[in-house]
Amino acid sequence: MELSTPAKRVVVFDYGFGNVRSAERALARVGADVEITRDYDKAMNADGLLVPGVGAFAACMKGLTEARGDWIVDRRLSGGRPVMGICVGMQILFARGIEHGVETEGLDEWPGSVEPLQADIVPHMGWNTVDAPSDSQLFAGLDAGARFYFVHSYAVHDWNLETHNPTMRAPRVTWSTHGKPFVAAVENGALWATQFHPEKSGDAGAQLLTNWIGTL
Repeated sequence: MELSTPAKRVVVFDYGFGNVRSAERALARVGADVEITRDYDKAMNADGLLVPGVGAFAACMKGLTEARGDWIVDRRLSGGRPVMGICVGMQILFARGIEHGVETEGLDEWPGSVEPLQADIVPHMGWNTVDAPSDSQLFAGLDAGARFYFVHSYAVHDWNLETHNPTMRAPRVTWSTHGKPFVAAVENGALWATQFHPEKSGDAGAQLLTNWIGTL
């Protein structure tokens, strides 16, 4: 008799900023055992932690900190436990966000600044393609014309993290363009993130989430 593999347990971190129900449905669709919570033990012990985010960088950071999410993300990554950020949940992983001339400290998992998009039309709202590395795990099984759903007015335009240790895999950085190229996704060890919304990106987003779940 063949035994079935237990579903991966994923916590969608509920700190008041993010489309948690959409994320829950999308993850359940691809076979994850999903719970929306800010409970410390559940967030720490899940196979994967998903950090959503919508709205302003500063407000998201304040909400995350008040919910001890900054501490949880740091402790999970210190132990090599997978974390995935989406939209502003990706942006707050960088060193700082600059909105209306005000600078707010981020989680500083990656160097760089989240700054206003440099484009004629802002926000960047709708479907767009991405340029993913050929060895990307996140975009495995997706063709180059796959489109993902973006809603944002800020982004990271410069990637500055260098890996000097030859035994460590360099981060895989995916780009998209709206006016000027910006970081659309990052795969960096246990920490993955997307600027777009995979939970709103139909079959392409489902494949991407399936790829993440497969690494947990």
